[in-house]
Amino acid sequence: MEATLLLNASFEPIKVISWQRAVTLLFLGKVEVVENYDREIHSVSLALKMPAVVRLLRYVKLARRKPPLTRINLLARDGFSCQYCGRHLSNSDATMDHVLPRSQGGTTHWFNVVAACHPCNRRKGGRTPIQARMALRQDPFEPDWLPVITMRFYHNLPSSWYTFLDPSEDLD
Repeated sequence: MEATLLLNASFEPIKVISWQRAVTLLFLGKVEVVENYDREIHSVSLALKMPAVVRLLRYVKLARRKPPLTRINLLARDGFSCQYCGRHLSNSDATMDHVLPRSQGGTTHWFNVVAACHPCNRRKGGRTPIQARMALRQDPFEPDWLPVITMRFYHNLPSSWYTFLDPSEDLD
């Protein structure tokens, strides 16, 4: 399924939406198409190119938001690496480790969780890193809101999106 990058009127990326939602916004007169895919969408009386990037016609002021604590956002914050041994992690081989274990009163929030590989998480167990004699590579922190925090770590982004994403972001 092709997705569509939604831009604010100022060409800043806001989020990724379905192409169906993009077409609905287009027919409601709320967006303009900036880039298209090669694929066409057909109805009984209409054929149009599938939108790859759309821009809102009116500027939307976004409240300063914080990213939700999800597995993919945690992995993105921690650079897709185990915070104990440094091993590269994929979504499937990563765990969410509580620095102060829940068994010792720790809670699940940005300042108390890190990405860890299964062996390191098992080795640490229900202990703190100090008790387990394991050093954290970096202290956990709450990241600033980035509209594309998770998008930048997905492979195979449509080439038409790169123009609108921050060039300093690592898109690999």
